[in-house]
Amino acid sequence: MKTIFLTKKKLAVICIVLILLILFAITGISRTAITTVAQKRMLPIYCVDTEKKCVALTFDAAWGNEDTQDLIDTLKKYNAKATFFLVGSWVDKYPESVKALADAGHSIQNHSNSHPNLPQLSTEGITKEITLCNEKIQKITKKCPTLIRPPYGDYSNNVIEAVNGLGMYTIQWDVDSLDWKDLSADEIYNRVVNKVQNGSIVLFHNAALNTPEALGKILETLSKDGYKFVTVEELIYKKDYTIDHTGKQFKSE
Repeated sequence: MKTIFLTKKKLAVICIVLILLILFAITGISRTAITTVAQKRMLPIYCVDTEKKCVALTFDAAWGNEDTQDLIDTLKKYNAKATFFLVGSWVDKYPESVKALADAGHSIQNHSNSHPNLPQLSTEGITKEITLCNEKIQKITKKCPTLIRPPYGDYSNNVIEAVNGLGMYTIQWDVDSLDWKDLSADEIYNRVVNKVQNGSIVLFHNAALNTPEALGKILETLSKDGYKFVTVEELIYKKDYTIDHTGKQFKSE
């Protein structure tokens, strides 16, 4: 039997090679994992691919209620239907406004029960937040929401999977009025009318400072441009669709 003697120099070379092999293996695994996660990333619906000149105006209601009736009156003036995403605790405080919105023909949808960061919750916690809000809305409107907008626009695969499991759709937006920053009516107007396109979903809030003033001007301009105001339920595809990397929903061929 031939005996192999390893010098310190040879041992050092072997150690370096082993370290490099280990690093290469770890890097390769990491890259594979990252690629796999990226490929499986799920997205909500931000907007819809359509040739029709239609747009969905949406309002999130989580805190105040100062302007809700003004919004109802302005929308009625232009024969526009909108989608209101309501937090369950808001429904508890203002049931008469929930009924007024429903009676005016607007779509009443889910914005969670207590406005948490849904990705921080377990699947059970997410489901509970959605279900509690659904029940409160249905008790007043007699209709169960089919859409949810996650609070803060914050979502994850787990959130979307939980929503899908309830037979609902996760909705974001592609036009942000930024009205919550107390922008002037003109600033809100310019942000919206310059960004809207066919199939857009526009984000407003029901208690933002200058939204009521801006809304009338926005409805006037978009109406003259030939846009029809639809609810998100009317806008999106319910089946046989895909969502691209930007969140745009396409009808499958």
